[in-house]
Amino acid sequence: MEKHLICLDLDGTLLTDDKSISPYTKEVLNTLKNKGHELMISTGRPYRASEPYYTELGMDTPIVNFNGAFVHHPHDFNFRTVHEELDLEVAIEIARRIPALNIQNVIAEIKDTVYLHYHDEVLFDAFSMGEPVVKVGELTQTMEEGPTTILIQAEEKEIPAIRQELDDLFAEAIEHRRWGAPYPVLEIIKKGINKAVGVDYARGYLGIDRRNTIAFGDEDNDTEMLQYVAHGVAMNNAIDDIKSVADYVTDSNNDDGVGKFLADYFSLKI
Repeated sequence: MEKHLICLDLDGTLLTDDKSISPYTKEVLNTLKNKGHELMISTGRPYRASEPYYTELGMDTPIVNFNGAFVHHPHDFNFRTVHEELDLEVAIEIARRIPALNIQNVIAEIKDTVYLHYHDEVLFDAFSMGEPVVKVGELTQTMEEGPTTILIQAEEKEIPAIRQELDDLFAEAIEHRRWGAPYPVLEIIKKGINKAVGVDYARGYLGIDRRNTIAFGDEDNDTEMLQYVAHGVAMNNAIDDIKSVADYVTDSNNDDGVGKFLADYFSLKI
């Protein structure tokens, strides 16, 4: 079989709810890697929070972080890194509007620096994986360059109004996506950036035909990626919108959905 590119979202997809890769799915992925297929992580997480899984699977491919806003190759220093930043003035204006939009908190990330608008122990713990530099304070004062991403924490009932306001004010400059568990937040990245853009860039580098691409996802931020690849697979625990754009629906992240689909697709006897 021709070489395939297998694109893996992490939370709610490859990872079980306890944030591990199940033994069966890991065996399937290692078998495919040994057969010459390429495994690639495509996640909303920063690299520091996805590196343990990249290492665990022994990957040697580019990795798509921040939903496509940061693409690099940890082992190939000749790979041209992509880093798409939000406009600093737009980011500061969003921070200025926190009270008017009933936003509980805003987190801005610039690679491995995390800016918290308000101190929050839960958020601090959630975003401190990989030991980033963490700065707390008014984002209008602390941010010195355009962030890679902005994450908005708000009550669920406020999200539709916040998204509408963002569209009204910044539609030409930003994209926004909803994250699910474990970090239910609204993410903002640069206009035109999504996981599909990162996957396409990495696919070109790897020299794999688009018809030999598979991707797995479960949330809003996986939409474009599942539409881009030849075989888009939604997890059984995915939101309905993702299931509606996917070509297939597999078992849940806790039931080896990734491993089972791939074993069937590649006719593996595991």
